[in-house]
Amino acid sequence: MLRAARPKQWLKNLLVFAAPGTAGLLDDPGPLAWSAAVFVLFCAAASGTYLLNDVRDAARDRLHERKRARPVASGRLSAYLAAGVGVVLLLAAPAAVVPTGNWALLAVLVGYLVLTSAYTLVLRNITVLDLVAVAGCHVLRAVAGGAAVGVPLTRWFLIVVCLGALLVVAGKRETELRRTPGAARARGTLGGYSLGYLAQVRTMASAAMIVTYCLWALEDVVGTVSSVIHGASIVPFILLVLRYHLLVDRGVGEEPEEIALRDRPLQVGGVVLLLLVGLGVYLE
Repeated sequence: MLRAARPKQWLKNLLVFAAPGTAGLLDDPGPLAWSAAVFVLFCAAASGTYLLNDVRDAARDRLHERKRARPVASGRLSAYLAAGVGVVLLLAAPAAVVPTGNWALLAVLVGYLVLTSAYTLVLRNITVLDLVAVAGCHVLRAVAGGAAVGVPLTRWFLIVVCLGALLVVAGKRETELRRTPGAARARGTLGGYSLGYLAQVRTMASAAMIVTYCLWALEDVVGTVSSVIHGASIVPFILLVLRYHLLVDRGVGEEPEEIALRDRPLQVGGVVLLLLVGLGVYLE
């Protein structure tokens, strides 16, 4: 059951800390506790979605060289049990928010569940919209972090998050297309894309994201300590983007969470970026 819940993919839910972190609130126990609670709720909601998707796609997954090993597809986990637990998790996540009276957070969480359901039922079969839908799920995680602590999201934050999500999703699809045999490309919308198109999406998203991040990093008053640190953060940010492009071109971008857990240069760059952004924010 734990494996079917895909705990490695919970890494995506760390996005809920982004808005409170860049707002300089994570040194306060209250916002930190709220962010941690929202992280748990999104882990539950995401796992519920994964379980229901695995039940729905079990027959298709058995034809896939890697997905056939999933617990439901392989028969090691009962489809009825997986579906039951999935429904409980999906209902429990928004239900836990209701007593808090945080209606903004509840709206974002419900929106996330609606979007994931729409993707599973319809959008996954429509080219381009499937990219936008998956990227939108990542964005809603980041938006939920702001809603949890009442932080208004800046235009810089939203643009960088949206473009970063699109970059990762396009890279994932491109790697799937590289590694999927021709007969299986009809799965979902994968056969509707070309490697050249997805590479163009990656290039467009990363270029616009880098420009936006640079504008944000250089927006501070020149000469202050925070402005120098923010400016310095541009270097690891660009290096991270370049590293990700390299990994996708090597054909190892199918599972972004695996890259984050295994690629040492990416990890080092991420830590440096977080340190610089954190210092820039909390020294203001």
